[in-house]
Amino acid sequence: MSVSFNSRSLSTLCALAVVSLPTSMAFADVSGESSPIIDKVRHATARFVNINVALAEGWVPATPCVSGPDTGAMGVHLVLPSRLDQIALKGDTPEALIYEPMANGAMRLVGVEFIVKKSVWEVTNPPPAVPAVEGNLMNLFGEPNRFGLPAFYELHVWAWEDNPKGTFADWNTRVTCDRQAVSASAAAQR
Repeated sequence: MSVSFNSRSLSTLCALAVVSLPTSMAFADVSGESSPIIDKVRHATARFVNINVALAEGWVPATPCVSGPDTGAMGVHLVLPSRLDQIALKGDTPEALIYEPMANGAMRLVGVEFIVKKSVWEVTNPPPAVPAVEGNLMNLFGEPNRFGLPAFYELHVWAWEDNPKGTFADWNTRVTCDRQAVSASAAAQR
């Protein structure tokens, strides 16, 4: 899976990454919701509440903030390239971290995404086998798709921000891209 990201957006993200939220603001109210997978995700990703830690450990931006016209947003995805060609499928090894841009330029961890390329999965798991993370079935995202990627399975887990649509829904109505930084050249094009 190739990761593409506009270099101007990448430099903007990295520049903003040095702004981190105070610990008291970093942990979203998740209404006390807990489950084994949420607990595993939170435990495994707690250090990434500070995006600088994720960047220092090799996570790279894969998307700008992704939003829908009426369904909420996913946020900014950072991926760990070494995990993209593996089949880990454990709650403590997500392939992507998801951040929401904040008004002060900080990035707030809101969830994770588990990703498995369909071609990688099918080498050892012929259809109709479907991958699952901690017993939760992943969704197939076929090709062609809006990302220009080969077919893949994915599962979002909103472990750091409650989602009225559900813990595993793709879009979160409590996440927004409205505060994503816009480069000067992009603003001039508007």
